Amino acid sequence: MRPEELGAWQALLQEEFEKPYWRTLAERVDAAYAASTVYPPREALFAAFRMTPPEAVRVVILGQDPYHEPGQANGLAFSVKPGVKLPPSLRNILTELQADCGVTPPESGDLTAWARQGVFLLNSSLSVEAGKAASHQAFGWQTFTDAAVRAVAALPQPVAFVLWGGHAQKKAAIAADSPYPRLVLQAPHPSPLSAYRGFFGSRPFSQINAFLVSYGFSPVDWKIPEDAQNTALGG
Repeated sequence: MRPEELGAWQALLQEEFEKPYWRTLAERVDAAYAASTVYPPREALFAAFRMTPPEAVRVVILGQDPYHEPGQANGLAFSVKPGVKLPPSLRNILTELQADCGVTPPESGDLTAWARQGVFLLNSSLSVEAGKAASHQAFGWQTFTDAAVRAVAALPQPVAFVLWGGHAQKKAAIAADSPYPRLVLQAPHPSPLSAYRGFFGSRPFSQINAFLVSYGFSPVDWKIPEDAQNTALGG
């Protein structure tokens, strides 16, 4: 892994690249890609960072780790490649979007259009071994993504954080530690195991847009275009 893969985030996170954990993390991730099937594809590992540079961030949606089944993960939290069947969690997210904002659930689960509007789709762990959920959580990703959330918290523009499930909510204190306008939304994870415990009916999308508009920013257009497959980055 090379810091320059993060695009404009490199300067913001420079201190992290000089810490011992980063070298260990990079070695573990590089070795994993060399020895086994790992998702997302290597070129998409930092897609979320490259697609949503710091100055563009308006929303952060935190996921856990990438999808671990073939052909799904594209480097953006909760997003899948065009043409891939919607995973249950993503289907529930889009169901809540329809209930909240009236957006008809699309056939595509490629969330690139959100990322390009400043929605930072960040997983807590950025890689996973095929078929083994949470298999890279001990690599050191949490330390790095904590630093990324801390960097966002220090940005001067208004930012809404969406923390679904206990894993994401561990970063709540970091997200809220900012002198700038912040909205921190917490709800159960959209997984079928927990969606009915308060995710459905939480109305995060309308709350995010109301927050952004209140500070003079344009709302997010949550509709996923039918030609989403033409906008994917890195597969």
